[in-house]
Amino acid sequence: MTATTTAPSAAPDHPRPTVRPPSSRLRAWATRAPLLPALIFMIVVTQLPFVATLVISFFDWNALYPDARSFAGFANYGDVLGDPDMRRSVWTTILLTVAVVLVSLVLGLALALLLDRRFKGRGLVRTLLIAPFLVVPVAAALLWKHVLYNPEYGLLNGLLHYVGGPQPDWISNTPLLAIEASLVWQWTPFMMLILLAGLQSRDQQQMEAARVDGASDWQIFVHLTLPHLRRYLELGALLGSIYIVQNFDAVFTITSGGLGTANLPYTVYQTFYQAHENGLASAAGVLVVIGSIVIATFALRVVSSLFREEVGRA
Repeated sequence: MTATTTAPSAAPDHPRPTVRPPSSRLRAWATRAPLLPALIFMIVVTQLPFVATLVISFFDWNALYPDARSFAGFANYGDVLGDPDMRRSVWTTILLTVAVVLVSLVLGLALALLLDRRFKGRGLVRTLLIAPFLVVPVAAALLWKHVLYNPEYGLLNGLLHYVGGPQPDWISNTPLLAIEASLVWQWTPFMMLILLAGLQSRDQQQMEAARVDGASDWQIFVHLTLPHLRRYLELGALLGSIYIVQNFDAVFTITSGGLGTANLPYTVYQTFYQAHENGLASAAGVLVVIGSIVIATFALRVVSSLFREEVGRA
């Protein structure tokens, strides 16, 4: 008896369903989807008010006469650029910004060089030096106005009275310098932090090699430290300029814009809230935003170059 084996019948050739991978566009949208609420919130809070300000800047619109508003084109921008008070406020803004940024950078560099050394209590000193930057700007301005500058009970006149010195009215005699001093006090810690980060990112082997070759501390500072800190100095100057150009708190709190201290943001405030000229104030505000964007563009370039340098070292 012979056993016969039958070959199994071939299975029907059914094509398998092909699963298409999701497209790169869908994957990109899936990745960005969690960020959409934050993006929508940012657009609503920042961009829509700016668009409204831009539209209002093209109208001759006084809030006291809302029915008399009319389209003015670029006339408001011409009035802003041709107004003597506005030009003076621009010049005051430039003086304030340059003075505060330069002095803050110099003092911040000195403090960063000090904190780059190892000494007992360095952590406590660093914390105390950072504290002024954490104070609310209005509170800092009130502190300087009443605790330090007050001619009757201020600390500065108290110290001068102790040594038999004069009793000046600091705000009346040197109004712009009074504002600059308060801003320098608040922004020096910020510069110090940026420059301290730059000092701690130096190539220590290069520094040791320079010392072995007989270079002095001054030569190391001039030929190695300063070139390395160039990008950090630029970054500190640009970020500080972005803030100080838009500073309103110190001017409003210390001098209320008087005695020749009205900067551009304070002049915009006066135009809007006191003169009720919505169109002129909006045009001036747009010009402030454009100037800040120009400075911010340079700041972003400096930040990107710093990132590229750090990646190149890694």
